[in-house]
Amino acid sequence: MSKVPALRRVLPSVLAAALSLPLAACGGNLSSGGGDFPGGPVTMLVGQAPGGSTDLIGRALADGAADDLGVAMPVVNTPGANGALAAKELAGKQPDGQHVLVLNASLTSITPLAVAPEEVVDINDFEVITGVSQDDYVLVANSSSGLRSVPDLVQAGRDLKFATTGVGTGSQLSQELLFKQAGIAGTAVPFDGGSPAMTAVLGNQVDVASVQLGEAISQIEAGQLTPIATFSAQRSRYLPEVPTAVEQGYDVRVSQFRAVVAPKGTPPERVERLRKAFQATFAADRYREFNEDNLLTPHEVDGAQVVQEWTSSLESYRAMTQQYGISLGGPK
Repeated sequence: MSKVPALRRVLPSVLAAALSLPLAACGGNLSSGGGDFPGGPVTMLVGQAPGGSTDLIGRALADGAADDLGVAMPVVNTPGANGALAAKELAGKQPDGQHVLVLNASLTSITPLAVAPEEVVDINDFEVITGVSQDDYVLVANSSSGLRSVPDLVQAGRDLKFATTGVGTGSQLSQELLFKQAGIAGTAVPFDGGSPAMTAVLGNQVDVASVQLGEAISQIEAGQLTPIATFSAQRSRYLPEVPTAVEQGYDVRVSQFRAVVAPKGTPPERVERLRKAFQATFAADRYREFNEDNLLTPHEVDGAQVVQEWTSSLESYRAMTQQYGISLGGPK
């Protein structure tokens, strides 16, 4: 069985950035954000393994921002604990703008419901530079299983195994909420990412999995996976024929959002200089093509809106898990 790609396609420039670290360019734009900023390469931390969606998004962002800043932006992967290890690493850096992190919303709005209080990552503990994009989840089944709709799951008459991309992730939460609201008997089977979760579906080790659309689209188009529902608020323009869970009568709105953050206390003028660099990246044709190729919806909002949205999501998800008696794992 061939390995399922993490994302549909990757721009050549992003792959090049993944294979080698460019030397710092001379003559960077030092006119704003402080007289000597950036003072050398700005490191982009990523809390997920190379080749996954967050990693490739980080590399695409770094590729564009390096051009605008006039210095290299090497990507450093520190996978583990749904990104918490990288977040902790960033928190320990000097707040000088020389280190940033691609942060997944799930780490601050879902994972806190699954871990001990001392392990919680709080969005308010960082300076948020900018929102980045939205990545939707889709519930998929093996096309040979006969499971094609939520009513099929309800009528299966047995305990269904559902693969998640990890404990405390949007993949887990979306399925837990759907199964509870629909009265489906199910057991969560955690995996380390979308690729092994889909492999389990394709190998009939589990019945369904909620994975990010960009990871599943190739297998969907190949006819090996059947999309049952998406968990966004509205239908995805990339899968317009697939109904949302909301349309089918279930209050399940779970998407993966990402933002770029800096250590708490980073001077405002440096945060603003970094934001301008990422805004220039967002406007570039190659980055827009990257989003299209990988089925990402731009969500390039400012830091204050990111904090408001992610904080609100945490409160909403906490209330819903309590309402439906859902335990994502670990003390709350």
